[in-house]
Amino acid sequence: MAIRSPFPDVTIPDTALTPFVLERASELGDKPALIDGPSGRTLTYSQLEGAVRAFAGGLRARGFGKGDTLAILLPNVPEYAVAFHGTALAGGTVTTVNPVYNADEIRHQLEDAGAKFLLVYPQALENAAKAAEGTGVEEVFVLGDAEGATPVTELLGEPVDGQVAVEPNDTVALPYSSGTTGLPKGVMLSHRNLVANMEQAAAPFHLEQDDVIVAVLPFFHIYGMTVLMNLGLRTGMTIVTMPRFDLEGFLGAIQEHQVTRAYVVPPIALALAKHPLVDSFDLSSLDGVFSGAAPLGAELEVAVAERLGCRVSQGYGMTETSPVTHAVPHEEGAGRPGTIGPALPNTECRIVDSETGEDAAEGERGELWIRGPQVMQGYLNNEEATRATIDDEGWLHTGDVAVVDGDGYFAIVDRVKELIKYKGFQVAPAELEALCVEHPGVTDAAVIPVPDEEAGEIPKAFLVLKDDGTTPSDVQEFVAGKVSTYKQIRAVEVVEEIPKSASGKILRRVLRDREAAAT
Repeated sequence: MAIRSPFPDVTIPDTALTPFVLERASELGDKPALIDGPSGRTLTYSQLEGAVRAFAGGLRARGFGKGDTLAILLPNVPEYAVAFHGTALAGGTVTTVNPVYNADEIRHQLEDAGAKFLLVYPQALENAAKAAEGTGVEEVFVLGDAEGATPVTELLGEPVDGQVAVEPNDTVALPYSSGTTGLPKGVMLSHRNLVANMEQAAAPFHLEQDDVIVAVLPFFHIYGMTVLMNLGLRTGMTIVTMPRFDLEGFLGAIQEHQVTRAYVVPPIALALAKHPLVDSFDLSSLDGVFSGAAPLGAELEVAVAERLGCRVSQGYGMTETSPVTHAVPHEEGAGRPGTIGPALPNTECRIVDSETGEDAAEGERGELWIRGPQVMQGYLNNEEATRATIDDEGWLHTGDVAVVDGDGYFAIVDRVKELIKYKGFQVAPAELEALCVEHPGVTDAAVIPVPDEEAGEIPKAFLVLKDDGTTPSDVQEFVAGKVSTYKQIRAVEVVEEIPKSASGKILRRVLRDREAAAT
């Protein structure tokens, strides 16, 4: 049985993304749209709109348009919004790249996404330029000046008058996600997907033009892209950007800019609840803290609220759902610690027994399925993975296990899918296992998540080693040299064999149960 949102449906306008996000930019004029946290450098709404039009004009002059893709490899800076929406206004697609990716990871995304241009910041230029060699990237642009790339200022051209013609279902954003399993895949999000999700999220978030948010969650990630950057600009708020997280800078930004809403992930919530540095700052401007990207325990949610004296709530979503599907409303008496709230408007859910494929009995656990206008178009170049995630009736199978109460509030209680959530970032066990067995001293390997108070989960590897002197630390160092910091193996256990099914599939559930029993 489908469980519908308790909110009334909202009308989804048939419009391209950027005209929707910047609809009121001229009216807002000199109001700060984006402030660079470390430097205080500010882009007003009118300056942002002008820069977006000039960026789009420069792209058009270089023959870039509908069907072309620009890759952005930047930390959170005001220019991120210029590049993102300039590309969208020119009719193109943006693929957002994690700035901490190594050259191999960047190359995979550039090739898979078919990127024509790449925008990078100076500190990552050498790595990114190396990654772009031999791909379809025709030109590399750099924010600022650095040898080996075209300064982005040279890209800016004659401003376009308006949106290059696109269809609502054309892909505008192409973030990468591991989905419910496997290696990172391009998630095709359309103009309509992102416009719909902003309209849907407006109901529970209750954001106002006078709100100020601090954007420490990365814009390359769908949470930062939709909820902080795009919804923030659509609402007319001021967004304070932070290129990286450090607690003192985060707290200082809240105090200095009188931030009213803080969007966080569980590791930041943990710091807000427990770190002594919090007491050194005036955080009284905060009206709400919202946590996402991974489940937040009820006790921790309450602890943050009590310490900060403001509402704390959480929600749920996936890259594949643009991302928000559930959120606890930001209103008096709506809190329900430990839950992700009800479904957003225009969203249907099912709780399905993974064994039978039938709806779970009332109050019972089951896999959360979602259907709504925010559900992706599919995975780029991967019909098999798309069919495995979205069924013939349009239900997206999240891979997360949920329960729902009589009031329609959901809670995530387990995971069917195999992803590890390290500080909110996705780590695919299959990717790490493949790298482990590349080491000449490893016969077999399996990787599972293990709980960690600070990170949420960390990757732990179970290794079958050859009798050649190879040590667990040898394998950890080998893998660390091939992946980003957040993907590194944090714990290792040497075993005689890896449990597998008759078909040869790794039985990670057996290892997880064994790990749980040992703690």
